[in-house]
Amino acid sequence: MQPVRWGILGTGNIANQFAKGLAALEDAELVAIGSRRAESAHRFADTYNVPNRHNSYEALAADPNVEIVYVATPHVYHAENSLLCLEAGKGVLCEKPFTLNTAQARKVIDFARQRQLFLMEAVWARFLPHLDEAMRLVADGAIGDVTMLQANFGFRTSVDPASRLFDPALGGGALLDVGIYPVYLAHLLLGKPQEVRSLAHLGTTGVDEQAAFLFGYEGGAVAVLSTAIRADLPHTAVIAGTAGRIVLNERWWAPSSFTLQRDGHAEETITPEIVGNGYNYEAAEAGRCLRAGLLESEKLPHQLTLDVMLSMDALRAEWGLKYPGEE
Repeated sequence: MQPVRWGILGTGNIANQFAKGLAALEDAELVAIGSRRAESAHRFADTYNVPNRHNSYEALAADPNVEIVYVATPHVYHAENSLLCLEAGKGVLCEKPFTLNTAQARKVIDFARQRQLFLMEAVWARFLPHLDEAMRLVADGAIGDVTMLQANFGFRTSVDPASRLFDPALGGGALLDVGIYPVYLAHLLLGKPQEVRSLAHLGTTGVDEQAAFLFGYEGGAVAVLSTAIRADLPHTAVIAGTAGRIVLNERWWAPSSFTLQRDGHAEETITPEIVGNGYNYEAAEAGRCLRAGLLESEKLPHQLTLDVMLSMDALRAEWGLKYPGEE
């Protein structure tokens, strides 16, 4: 079987990381790159030995050599860029956040379903070996029923109104950029929350610079989550159950390890082998689904993307945070 033929839309840092990840897969080939500037496309193509280089996103989407496109542009462009590629008949793996809000997400997902095309949000953490194994243990009842989750993702950077992180017009702020990781973890472990409560600090540019939120669930389970772009937080997560707990160790959202603490058993640290830089795992899942003729991944289905978007919309509604031009 021929390798899955990939195109990448955008040439920023995340596009570079994804290209490096693809290089670790034997059944994937990066055949095209698209940028709005010819020099960027050529520079990227020269770096990763990409045969087809395009100086517009439209040209990339129309490239007959491409089967699936990884959308790697800023948040605010995800919906239109994904629709562009779907309209051209391409499968799409779109970098998180999938879109700015639920309304946009529904539009993209509905279009992909109508055209019978594969579509998935690129949440790389979901497919990393340590998190995959931890999720399996939870599902197998290794720590009993999950009763509480504590998870963080925050870093400190200087305020820069010109940076996408602080620009409302680009969907800036902590939540969509890094807060989405603990939100996803909560949804993966506990499902759609019954209640959402939160506090956030909106900075001088109007975006959320830090926030803490609580998700409540039927039966009493609670998720305690935090995120920031102006505060260094411990990058750990604790999954507490009725028969033990799992501690996802530092940088839990990247290739890492976890510690399993079960009642009546010795503590065990599990460090799965990692191949590539980690982005290869989401690419492998997308390629597998594409080859199988699936429209979505059972590990990250469309409904999960929509549920996460609904939670983030609810958080922003509490904060009064709406992006310019948002539907």
